[in-house]
Amino acid sequence: MFVEERFIKCATYSEPDEIPVLVGVLPAAYLGYGSALNELLARYPGLVDSYHINYDFERDCPPRYRKGTYIDGWGCVWRNERDGFDAIVCGHPIPNREDIPAYEPPADLTGYPPHGFMYLRILDLRGFEEAMIDFAEEPEELPVLLQKVTDANIRNVEALCGERQEKMLIFGDDLGMQSGLALGAEKWRKWLKPCFKSIYDVCKANGRFVFMHTDGRIFEIIPDLQEAGVDMVNPQFRPNGLENLVRVCKGRVPICLDLDRQMFPFASPHELKAHVEEAVSALWLKEGGLAINLELGPDIPLKNIEALLSALDSLRCYTA
Repeated sequence: MFVEERFIKCATYSEPDEIPVLVGVLPAAYLGYGSALNELLARYPGLVDSYHINYDFERDCPPRYRKGTYIDGWGCVWRNERDGFDAIVCGHPIPNREDIPAYEPPADLTGYPPHGFMYLRILDLRGFEEAMIDFAEEPEELPVLLQKVTDANIRNVEALCGERQEKMLIFGDDLGMQSGLALGAEKWRKWLKPCFKSIYDVCKANGRFVFMHTDGRIFEIIPDLQEAGVDMVNPQFRPNGLENLVRVCKGRVPICLDLDRQMFPFASPHELKAHVEEAVSALWLKEGGLAINLELGPDIPLKNIEALLSALDSLRCYTA
């Protein structure tokens, strides 16, 4: 459950009353388990918010998680083969480098920037291979496109700060792959770090805290994200490794640890409890700096979902 005050205390090492916990559920999990999942989630009201407990697929599922295709405001064509799972971009509006100067981002962005608002947006606009070639060759069009996307995001966040009253704003952009950054750390620092800083500077100017989700092996740039304005990073357990997260983050960079969802479908309830205990005992500090993220998908047996929720419920008031 996202209790904003608790997350802010955690992010500022101000001794939160318990470890903040964020539970997310993929729409496909509701399709697979139906009311049984809602009933299970309802047994943990201290962890799961009412939105997830009362989730209804037909009423609440966003377009990207519905079978079919749609075109977003940036001109990206999204395709989804199965209800409940996220879509992928199969049509890129700037396939040719020479078309970058003429491209115009949408001018009317409102609400929270979607997942993939900066780095992944570049990949969606150009296509992965073309974008990687751009970052490798560093043509004159590359900074032009980066500036266009950055400026659009700045306008979006300026509007967001005027519309919403939340003190902590939540962003998401997957910067890593399973074994590292596709760009490498130095290219990322050169080209992407300034973009994120410009966007997050708007949050800081409006007195907001920044929470940033990012998948993949990104531990080597976590300090850079903090320098760019991120107050709490949401990294994954498996690709980053617990030892790396302890070394880089404990007592230095507040994190909302994404537990090892790759083991959730296959481990026993006992192994899952041990996993949660290992992570908490390694990263917990009385002052704060540790929150926990749990993402639940349709491939996790209900008994394993219950084991994870039970473990988090018992450990959220952890003391060494």
